[in-house]
Amino acid sequence: MKDETGKKSPSKKRKKAKKKAAGTGSAAQKPDKTKAEDNPKSASSSSGKASQEGPRSLYGDFDALSEYLTEVSGRSQEVLREFALRNQDMRRLTGQIPADPMNIGEAFQEMMKGLSIDPGLVMQRQFMLWGEYARLMANMSLKIAGEETKPAIEPEKTDKRFAHPAWNDNPMLDFVKQFYLIFARWLEKTIAEIDFEDEHDKKKAEFFTRQFIDAFAPSNFAMFNPEVIEATLDSKGENLLKGLKNFLEDIDRGHGELAIRQADLNYFKLGENIATTPGKVVFQNEIFQLIQYTPTTEKVAKTPMLIVPPWINKFYILDLQPQNSFIHWLVDQGRTVFVMSWVNPGPELKDKTFEDYIKQGFFEALDAVKKATGEEKADVIGYCIGGTMLSTALALMAKKGDKRVNSATFFTAQADFKESGDLLLFVDDEQLDAIEKQMDAAGGVLEGRAMATTFNMLRSNDLIWSFVINNYLKGQDPARFDLLYWNSDATRMPKKVHLFYLREFYQHNRLAKGDMVMDNHKLDLGDVTLPIFMQAGETDHIAPHNSVYRTARLFASGENSKVEYMLAGSGHIAGVVNHPDKHKYHHSINKKLPKTLEEWKAGAERHPGSWWPYWIEWLNGVSPGETQARQPGDGGLEVIEDAPGSYVKVKA
Repeated sequence: MKDETGKKSPSKKRKKAKKKAAGTGSAAQKPDKTKAEDNPKSASSSSGKASQEGPRSLYGDFDALSEYLTEVSGRSQEVLREFALRNQDMRRLTGQIPADPMNIGEAFQEMMKGLSIDPGLVMQRQFMLWGEYARLMANMSLKIAGEETKPAIEPEKTDKRFAHPAWNDNPMLDFVKQFYLIFARWLEKTIAEIDFEDEHDKKKAEFFTRQFIDAFAPSNFAMFNPEVIEATLDSKGENLLKGLKNFLEDIDRGHGELAIRQADLNYFKLGENIATTPGKVVFQNEIFQLIQYTPTTEKVAKTPMLIVPPWINKFYILDLQPQNSFIHWLVDQGRTVFVMSWVNPGPELKDKTFEDYIKQGFFEALDAVKKATGEEKADVIGYCIGGTMLSTALALMAKKGDKRVNSATFFTAQADFKESGDLLLFVDDEQLDAIEKQMDAAGGVLEGRAMATTFNMLRSNDLIWSFVINNYLKGQDPARFDLLYWNSDATRMPKKVHLFYLREFYQHNRLAKGDMVMDNHKLDLGDVTLPIFMQAGETDHIAPHNSVYRTARLFASGENSKVEYMLAGSGHIAGVVNHPDKHKYHHSINKKLPKTLEEWKAGAERHPGSWWPYWIEWLNGVSPGETQARQPGDGGLEVIEDAPGSYVKVKA
């Protein structure tokens, strides 16, 4: 199995290698006397020395390693020359692209800015840091002498960076690890204790301090990472050469920017081994295609279902493969399912607005569903920013007396952004002005990689540095992992749509405050009276579950007593995409909506497994009735093309 980061569980061979490597390379230990034939792979060497002297220890054969690195360095010059010939403009040299793909420079600047606010406190805490280091040195002296000692500091149990046994058994690596962890803890606590005048500046400094700390973990450096050194010795340095090629290919693919591959981009083919649920495109305009899926039951629910996915990502997160497809499962539950597939916009759509996405997008989709089925109403699902737009649309529809929506379900979606987490750090005036200039330079759209990088920074160890290690240091091929392929399939966004979203929702929170005006109506979520189901994820770092709870309370602020909030295990993706057959995670239920989330949690009942079966029971209760199954094209709309359609295949 693979986790959300796409890493495979270690093989038996790798486990044996880890066990063999743990603790080697120390001057205090006896030299390795194992015969070469016991490990033929380790015995091979381009210099021929290893075959005569037996297998090399983790740090023992620096001469051979030097030869490998020299060879890699020489051969890499050819790769660099080829790269330069293919990219003679080298926009980076002209300053059009910042020469800092990991944002380390910005992180360092923000961290230093924070430390400069209170130099007295920093000096005071400096003495504490020296004391911690003195204790570490004493402990390491005892360990090298062969005495049992308790570590000065240990990583969190969930920290995968130091899982290799050598981080504990090898005195040098153990020292480097503890040195880093002590400094990281000291730096975080120091920034936390500094009294900032502005709370936003404090949170910004804390966030970028974490980015800086993550960037300079010893596991990110080939000379310290035992897994990288093992791979280098075993492959005679080929991993480093291949890693360099991977790096240059990613730079080339990003047109001068580093576009880290999180998955095998050539393996998955839309409509062939991903996004395969049978269906047809039955409507399209310039901003979306509407897909109607082929039924799998003789009878279906009377009210059709329309899914509004985020336009920040592509819709097939809900249709990865049959074994984890929400769309496929929902069709099997007897629902007539329609999905909006947003266009991947170019500069020609730069003037589209958020209101256009509601009227030309959501409202026209509702009209198309009615033509296809003959039904006056639809049940609707809004995911992430699609849910934010749905909230806005429902408030507008309430003002205009529009009754086309029967019920609304929200997947990890926010309408109240007061507690929307670390993404708030990217929406001050300075950041938004920079984003606007970036979009102007790109012809009026935000390039997909820009938003993807921001999301990846929220979990930099899992979504950035683990791939730097695997792709560039170990020289591994990216995994064939559907979720990470989808995560890499970025989309662009029109300038006016995206700036409205960032300024009106994140920065000013106008909808939650009741200050948003659209189509000459002042919007109030309390006006919405239809049944609402709100799903949130416990560890969601994009739409925090406390923020989603505030949104549920907003809908219930009027006369609407038909609002239910449900908390699922895991985060923004796995908390939603959790097929019942997987028997993973859990979900908590409390039909009441008390004033605080803490009260809600205190009264909630926790259940194992997926929340999908509970939700479909809720949906059947608010959307009863059956009819004959509807085939795409049988209603008032003609078939345009097969699902997943052509819009989703446009690359950013």
